[in-house]
Amino acid sequence: MTDRDYLVILYDFYGELLTDKQKEYFEYYYFNNLSLSEISENLGISRNAIHKSIKLIVSKLYFYEDKLKLYKKRIILRQLIKNLDDSIKEKLEELY
Repeated sequence: MTDRDYLVILYDFYGELLTDKQKEYFEYYYFNNLSLSEISENLGISRNAIHKSIKLIVSKLYFYEDKLKLYKKRIILRQLIKNLDDSIKEKLEELY
């Protein structure tokens, strides 16, 4: 998995903890594949400000995962479910 893919997954878990502006910058950069220059032109903000914001957002996402470990726990749960009896597995997958 690439670092970019991992960040998108972390965003899925922790995106609601970011401000609206942070979400906007992240989505422009990682989902719409806009360059820093394109984002700065679209929003009328300096390229450097966008760059700093993206770095801060990435840092926050890593921090949240380091403290809460939601993604890591999800991977562990998936492995546990794979190893369970089929009837229990089906019931857990319904909840998942």
